[in-house]
Amino acid sequence: MPFWRAPDGTLREVEGSFARYVDSLAPYFDEIVLSVPLLRAARGEGTAVRAPNVTLVPLPHFDGPLQFYPRLPLMLPRLLRFAKQIDLLHCRVPTPAAIFAFACARLFGRAAFVLIVGDLAAVQPTVPYRGAKKRLWDWYTAFEERNVQWMADRSLAFANGAALARKHSGRHVVVETRTTTIGAGDVATRDDTCAAPRKRILTVSRIDPRKGLRVLPDVVRRLVDGGFDVSLDIVGPAVGSPGIAEQQEVERQARALGVEERLRIVGPMALERLLPLYREYDLFVLPTLPGEGVPRVLLEAMAGGAPIVATCVAGIPGLITHETNGLLVDAPTADALADALARLIVDFSLRRRLIAAGYATARAHTLEVQAGRMMTDVSAHLGVETCVPASASYFRR
Repeated sequence: MPFWRAPDGTLREVEGSFARYVDSLAPYFDEIVLSVPLLRAARGEGTAVRAPNVTLVPLPHFDGPLQFYPRLPLMLPRLLRFAKQIDLLHCRVPTPAAIFAFACARLFGRAAFVLIVGDLAAVQPTVPYRGAKKRLWDWYTAFEERNVQWMADRSLAFANGAALARKHSGRHVVVETRTTTIGAGDVATRDDTCAAPRKRILTVSRIDPRKGLRVLPDVVRRLVDGGFDVSLDIVGPAVGSPGIAEQQEVERQARALGVEERLRIVGPMALERLLPLYREYDLFVLPTLPGEGVPRVLLEAMAGGAPIVATCVAGIPGLITHETNGLLVDAPTADALADALARLIVDFSLRRRLIAAGYATARAHTLEVQAGRMMTDVSAHLGVETCVPASASYFRR
C-alpha cells in the first residue's frame, strides 16, 4: 500500500484498495491521520484518496520486512509522535510496522482496533526461498503471527473471512468481516455474458508463486482443445523477484502449449480503471492457493457481472456458495478449472443465476455497508463516538 504525493497535492496509492478503504472510514471521523510508507516518485497511475479530512505522517518506503527493520530506528520516533497525537489507532495486519505502532498507542493509553487481512503461516509452504532466506522468512512468519495474535487479544479485532476470525479468536471473539473495494455505484446491471464467439476470461491477482497462476496456460489449452474459442487476461503486478520469475514461467508455459496469443499478462492497473474493466469480460477465474482471507477481487468480479470459478481455500467458501453465486473447485488443477469454465460457457441458465446472486452478494458487501458495520462495533466496544456520515459517497459513478 505505498502512497505518493501527486503534483496536484493529492495523496495516491499504488494499488487503490487501501485508498478506497480509507475513504470509506473518513466520514465517521473528524480527521484520519495516515502513517504509511511514502514513495519518492509516482508509481503508475494510482488511486487518489478523495476524502478531504485525511492527513499524512509519512514513513520511509519499504517493500517488506527486509527493508523495514534496517529503517526501524528512523521510524520509531515518527510512530511515537503519531501515536501521541491520535485518539484511536487502526492497523491492517500483518505488516511489519503494525506491532510498533500498536505498542506506541498502548504506551499513551490509546484505544485500538485491528483488521486481519492475511495468513502468513498458511502461505509459508509456497514461499520460494531456500537456505538462509527461508530460515529468515520462517522466523519472521513466527514473529509476525505472534504479533498479530497479541494485538488481536488486546484490541477490538476484525478478520477478513471466517477462517481468519476462527484462527485469531483467543481472549475474545474476532469479528468476521469482508475486505472490499466496491461502492454501491460499482455494481453493474448486465444479466448475462458469453454472447460473442470468443469468450474472454479474466484473472486479477498479484503475480507471485502463492497465487497458483502457473496452471492458467494449461487451462486455456484444455478449453481450446475442447472446442471453445477463449482468451485469458491476467491483470496485476509481479511482486518482487519471485513474482518476475513466476510471470516468466507463465509466459514460458503459454508458449510451450501454443496459447501465447490467447493468454496475455496485462500488468498492474489502477483500481479506478480496473473496476469498470470487469464488465468487459465473460468469466472470471481465480486459482489461488491457501493463505488468502477473502480475496477482494471476487467481490469486484461479482459487481462487474462476471461469473466466477475459484478454489475452495481459506475464506473463499465463506463468500462463495457453490452453484449459488459462483463455482468452487477443490484443487486448482487444469482439469477442474477448465471443466468449471466450460460448464459456465455452455449453461446460460447457470450463468444468469450466478450473476444475479453475485450482484446481491456485492450489494451486501459494499464499502459503505462494511464501514457502517465496522464503525457500529467500534463505537459499541471501544466507547468511541464517531461522526454520523452524510448520505454522499465517494464511490458513486
